[in-house]
Amino acid sequence: MAITWGELYGASEWAIRLAMLFYVPYRRDAAAARGWLLLIFFLPWLGLLLYAMFGRAYLPQWRLSRQSRVREAIDGVYRHAPVSGFRQAAPAQLWPALDLTRALSDFPVVGGNRFELIHDSPRALDCLIAGIDGANQYVHLMVYIYADDAVGRRVSEALLRARQRGVAVRVLMDAIGARKGLKAFAPALRAAGAEVIALLPFRLFKRERMRPDLRNHRKITVIDGTVAFFGSQNVVSPTANKGRINEEMLVRAEGAVVRQLHAVLLGDRYLETGNLPPEMETVDAAFAVDHQPAYAQVLPSGPGFRTDTTENVMVGLMYAALSRIVLTTPYFIPSPQFVSAMCNAARRGVAVHLVVDQASNRPFVQLAQESYYDTLLEAGVNVHGYHGNFLHAKLMSVDENVALVGSSNLDRRSFELNEEVTVLIYDPVVAAELWVIEQGYLAQSHVVDPAAWVRRPAAKRLLQNVARLFDALM
Repeated sequence: MAITWGELYGASEWAIRLAMLFYVPYRRDAAAARGWLLLIFFLPWLGLLLYAMFGRAYLPQWRLSRQSRVREAIDGVYRHAPVSGFRQAAPAQLWPALDLTRALSDFPVVGGNRFELIHDSPRALDCLIAGIDGANQYVHLMVYIYADDAVGRRVSEALLRARQRGVAVRVLMDAIGARKGLKAFAPALRAAGAEVIALLPFRLFKRERMRPDLRNHRKITVIDGTVAFFGSQNVVSPTANKGRINEEMLVRAEGAVVRQLHAVLLGDRYLETGNLPPEMETVDAAFAVDHQPAYAQVLPSGPGFRTDTTENVMVGLMYAALSRIVLTTPYFIPSPQFVSAMCNAARRGVAVHLVVDQASNRPFVQLAQESYYDTLLEAGVNVHGYHGNFLHAKLMSVDENVALVGSSNLDRRSFELNEEVTVLIYDPVVAAELWVIEQGYLAQSHVVDPAAWVRRPAAKRLLQNVARLFDALM
C-alpha cells in the first residue's frame, strides 16, 4: 500500500513535535519552553523554522572567542582595583546584594564619580550635542536607534563639526535599530573621516550569521575619556512615537565610571573589528579622579556576558530593601523569580511601586504585561499607569541609597537576549534626586485599583492570558 504525501506530511509533523519535546526544554526555564512547544505543537513546520531562527541565543564561535578576550582584558585591568571605603559606607543589609553584584559584573565598584540626571528629552539631546561640540580629542558614540530625522541630523552635524576640528569620531549603531541612520548619515560621516560601524549585522548565509533579534540595545557616549552619557536616550526625535512625547533618562557622568563605560563601548567595537583604537590607552584602572562621594559600578549584560546579570542584581537588591522600591519601565514581561522578589518585598512591608505606561506602543506586549497584575496586586505591589507622554526611562531605586539607570527594560528580551548596560549608583544624593523624579511619575499616573482590576471584562482577561503564553517570544 503506497504512502501518500499527506501521510508523510502528517508523520513529519509528529516527528517534529516529538523531537522538539526533548530538545526545546534543554537548559531553558519552563515558561519559555512552554511558549515554544505551544507554537510547535500547533504549527510544527512554522514553529521549527522560527525556533531555528530565534529559539537559542546563538553567537558564532569567533565572536565568543573575541568576547572572551574582551572579558580577560577587563579582568586584567580591574582585578585588583581598590574600592576604598565603599563597604563601610553601604548599609549592612545591602552587603549580600552588593557582594552578588561584584560576583556577577566584570567591573568593581569605583568611587570618585559625579552624576547629573537629565529626564527632559529635548534638554538631554541638547546636553549630548553640547558635549560633542566641546570634545577636544575624541567622541565615541554607541546607540541602538539613530533615526533619519531632525535629531539625527543635529547629532550628525555636531559629529561633522568635531571632525573639522580634528577630533577622532567613532560611531557604533545597531545594524537593525539604526538602519535608517546608517543609510542617511553614514556616507557623509565616513567621507569626513569618521568611523561608522554597524553592530550585530545579520547576514543569513555568511560566517557571522546570528539571530536577527539579538540586538545591541546599549546607549553610551564617551567624550575625551572624561565625560560619559548613558541611559535610555536614543538619537531620535522625542515625538517619533506616534505623536506622543518620549520621556527619557540620560545621565551625564564624570569620574572613574567613565572608564568602565568606555571599556564596554570599545569591547563592542572590538567584537566587530578585531582591533582597538589608539583611544584605548585611556581605559585604565586609575580611580583617583576627584573626591566626590558617589560610588558606581557598570553592569554589562547580554549573550556574550553572564546572562541575567542585571535581573539577578535587581532581584538581590529587592530582597535587601527595607523601605521602598520603585521600578520604571516601558515594557514589563518579568521572569517568575522577578515577580517573586517584588511580591515578597511587598509582603515584608516594603513599599513596592511599578511604573509603566498606561497605553503602550506595543498593544500585544501590554496585554501580556497586564496578565501579571493580578499576582502583583494581590501581594500589595502598587501598579501605576503613566498617562500622557510615553515613559521610555528604565530605572530602579532601592530605599534611600541605591539607583540603577540604564538601557535595560524589565522584560525577558532585555535580560536574556539584548546587549544592555546598566549602572548601579550608590549615593544618597543621587538616590534622593531620582526619588524626586519618580514622585513626579507617580503623580502623573493612574493607580490600578485591585478591586476594580478583578472585575475587568472576561474577554480582556482571556486576551491577557493568551498573550502571556508568548512571553518568551517577545
